Amino acid sequence: MTTKQRFDGCLSWFQQNMKSAESELHYENPFQLLIAVMLSAQCTDKRVNLVTPALFHAYPTPAAMAQASKEDILTYIHSVSYPNSKAGHLLATAQRLVEAYNGQVPDNIDDLQTLPGVGRKTANVVCAVIFEQPAMAVDTHIFRVSERIGLTTNSRNPYQTERQLVKYIPAEIIPKAHHWLLLHGRYVCQARRPKCSECGLTPWCRFCQKEKTCN
Repeated sequence: MTTKQRFDGCLSWFQQNMKSAESELHYENPFQLLIAVMLSAQCTDKRVNLVTPALFHAYPTPAAMAQASKEDILTYIHSVSYPNSKAGHLLATAQRLVEAYNGQVPDNIDDLQTLPGVGRKTANVVCAVIFEQPAMAVDTHIFRVSERIGLTTNSRNPYQTERQLVKYIPAEIIPKAHHWLLLHGRYVCQARRPKCSECGLTPWCRFCQKEKTCN
């Protein structure tokens, strides 16, 4: 099976069976999504969704958050992973949005990565979800699933995974493909015990072909 055949088969299955794939983070505008994605680093979306309603009520705009202190923000996000560093990044990002971008979230990956605490993955998520750009964000689920299925080969870091994926995924469906792979990794192709008996991708999966456990 060629790599293209594997991509074609997997993408076709996703298109037919996961038509409504979207972010599980709760947000109402670009600023809220940016903050939620920053908080989600090494933390579950479920936990983030528990803390953001009060946080967004207290700080509905970058200008409002920019006026807070790190300690103020920390009281709202203390239950997420790495709360101290994230509180500092949220404050610094809000201040930079006000100072450099007139309180608006940038619509390109380069400018987004000038925000404190915003890396390529977060920038890609914002560009794909909010601005519908062909940006492939690679988290731990996508990194693992892509290699296991065989969509990537010998990928050593998220950037290599990103480059291999966008080579074969049509630009117009890259934002949705991000969610397809992420949700598949979160609920089906899990790290320790992939649920191969429940997976629709087994006809194209390199792991199943190698282990011969999915037939």
